[in-house]
Amino acid sequence: MSSISQTSEIPPPADLPTTFGELKASDWQPTSVKEEIRRNLVVAIAEGRNVFPNVFGYEDTVIPSLENALLACHDVIFLGERGQAKTRMIRSLVELLDEWLPTVAGGELHDDPFSPTSASAKELLATHQDDTPIAWVHRSARFAEKLATPDTSIADLIGEVDPIKVAEGRYLSDELTMHYGLVPRANRGIFAVNELPDLAERIQVGLLNVLEERDVQIRGYRIRLPIDVLLVASANPEDYTNRGRIITPLKDRFGSQIRTHYPATTAIEMDIMEQESRTFEAEGISVRVPDFMAEITATLSQLARQSPHVNQRSGVSVRLSVSNFEVLVASAVRRSLRRSEDEAVPRICDLEQISPSTAGKVETETFEEGRDEEVLAHLVKSAVLEVFRDSCDPRDCTAVAEAFTEDVVFSAGDDIDIIAYHELVTEMPELAQALRGLGYEDGDMENPALVASGVEFVLEGLHLSKRLNKDAVKAGAVYRGRTKPKPPPPPISDVDDLPPD
Repeated sequence: MSSISQTSEIPPPADLPTTFGELKASDWQPTSVKEEIRRNLVVAIAEGRNVFPNVFGYEDTVIPSLENALLACHDVIFLGERGQAKTRMIRSLVELLDEWLPTVAGGELHDDPFSPTSASAKELLATHQDDTPIAWVHRSARFAEKLATPDTSIADLIGEVDPIKVAEGRYLSDELTMHYGLVPRANRGIFAVNELPDLAERIQVGLLNVLEERDVQIRGYRIRLPIDVLLVASANPEDYTNRGRIITPLKDRFGSQIRTHYPATTAIEMDIMEQESRTFEAEGISVRVPDFMAEITATLSQLARQSPHVNQRSGVSVRLSVSNFEVLVASAVRRSLRRSEDEAVPRICDLEQISPSTAGKVETETFEEGRDEEVLAHLVKSAVLEVFRDSCDPRDCTAVAEAFTEDVVFSAGDDIDIIAYHELVTEMPELAQALRGLGYEDGDMENPALVASGVEFVLEGLHLSKRLNKDAVKAGAVYRGRTKPKPPPPPISDVDDLPPD
C-alpha cells in the first residue's frame, strides 16, 4: 500500500478535548465522511476557492462533474487514459476533510467516540466511559491508497484471522482475533483504488458491500463492521487494457463515473509541463527556456495525440511533454558545461536528444513497427513548423530568406560557438528584426546564448517552410540560400531567328 505521508507527528492544538466527557461537552458533532466533505466543499465553492489548484484544463469539464458528485455524496470512479491527473485529483480530496478528527485512543479503526466500530474501542468506552482518552487524527492520516494488482487478496482489502492472536489463547469466535484490512482501517476517511480493472473479479466482489451496504464481512464471523468511507477509484478505458475489467455490479454501485481527458490546448499543456518539470541548474550556470522552445515541446505532444501513426488507444501522456522539456534543459546544461558558458538555453539542435525521453511514451501503430524514429522525426518537424508559423511575422521571414543569397552559408549545431550566431545577427539586420518579432528585447539581443536559440529556430523554420536549403552534418546542420532557377531562353518565333549552320 502507498498513501499520503502520515503526519501524526504534527501535534494537535492544545485546546482540543482530551477525554470523551470533554468531547461531549464541546460543540463538536459527529458526521459521516461524505457529509464532512460535502460541508467543506460548499464553503469552498461559496468562497470561490479553487479546491484543485494544481490541476489545469479541467475547470469547465472534470471539476464541475466531480464537485457535483461530492455534493451528491457519491463514491466516484475516474475513467481516462494514462497521465490525465486521476491520482492527483484523488489525493487532492484530502484537503476537503476537516483538519482534525477525534477518535478513541487505542481503537484500531479511527473509531467515532459516539459510535465505535472496532471491538477494542467499544471495550475502552465501556471501561472508562467519560474518561476514555481521545486522540486527534490529522486529515493526511485519513487517506489510504492501494494499487490494484492481480495478487491482491480479500485479506489485503477486508481482513483475515490473525493466527498470532489465536495462538495467544483467544477463541476464533472472538472479534479481537481479526486483523483488519485496508478498507476497515480507512474508516472515517478516503480509500482509493488505482487501476481498478487489474483487481481480480472475485476480489472486486468483496467491495460490493462497502459501496452499497457500507459494511464489510470477514470470513465466517457473524459480525458486521459498519464502515464510513468515501471510495474513489481510477481506471483506464476498457478498450485499452486487456488485463481485466470492472464487473458490472461494482460499476453500478459507484455513484458517478467521471471521464478525464488530455489538455485541450497547447497553452494548458505548457502550464502543466512547466509546473511538473524539474530543471537542474549546475553550479555557475543559469537556465533560461525561450517561449518558442517550450511551445514546441508542448505542441509535439498535441500533434502526437492527433497522429494516425500513433496508437491513440494507449494515449500520449502529459508525462511526454514533461520528460522532453527536462531533457531539452539537460542537453543545454550539458553543452554549457562543455563549453564553459554561464547560461544554458535550449536550442533546436537539442531536439535530437529527446528520443530516450519519448521511448515508451509514444506507441506507434502496428503497421508502423520499426519506424519509431521516423515517426518521431516527423512529429518534431511538424511541431517546429507549426510554432514557427504561429510565432514569426511572414514579412520578417521573407526578408531573412532573401538575405540568404547563394553565397551565404551558416553552420549551426551543438558544436558551434554561440558568438558565431551573434555575429550573424549583427551582419544580417533582417535576422535581428525576426528575433524582435519573436519578442526579443534589447537586453535579449545582447545575450549570445538566447540569440543562438532564436537564430536556430528561425533558420529551421525557414528550411521547413522550403525557403532555405539545409545540409545535415554530423554535429548539426548547414543552412544556405535556395538556388534560384536560371530564366528559360527566349522562344524562337521565326525561322530567320535560327542561328546559322
